[in-house]
Amino acid sequence: MSDLLKNIIRFVLFILVQVFVLAKVPPLHRFIVPYLYFLFILWLPYNTPRAGLTLLGFLFGLSLDFFTKTPGLHAAACTLIAYIRPFIIGILMPKEATEMSYSEPSITSMGFMPFAVYAFILTFIHHTYLVFLEWLQVGSIWFFFGKVLASTAISLLLIFITEMLFQRKGRYRTNVA
Repeated sequence: MSDLLKNIIRFVLFILVQVFVLAKVPPLHRFIVPYLYFLFILWLPYNTPRAGLTLLGFLFGLSLDFFTKTPGLHAAACTLIAYIRPFIIGILMPKEATEMSYSEPSITSMGFMPFAVYAFILTFIHHTYLVFLEWLQVGSIWFFFGKVLASTAISLLLIFITEMLFQRKGRYRTNVA
């Protein structure tokens, strides 16, 4: 299966799971909101250009905004993590490792700890920005921190469960163009 077709299927599946499964889960104590959809952005190939990655993040978030009727909240958060993602990968893995190893980030390609740090940083940034945009309407700083931390924790749990259940067979790339 080509990378393009695989990513189109992922795009649709992540939106459908978020809208029709996770959005139906009532928030626990108004703090925990399970988000898994942005894992699509974390799973995109290493060699995706930054401009394409940012545009894809915006379109992906906008698609979710369409279904959830949240004007631009998810689009803004997805665009932010899509833009920051190459910086995080560059810090966690040397450029030679991403060019000559597997084609996309995973526990297999990065190792458990670098992938855990990668997922934590981008999840925390995504949730902080998303809750901040929501928080502009509400007011309590403790509600803000509680919701960011609780939603980040549950989302990381969902990410690692998804990684373990759906282990992606990463193709090992050689230095072929």
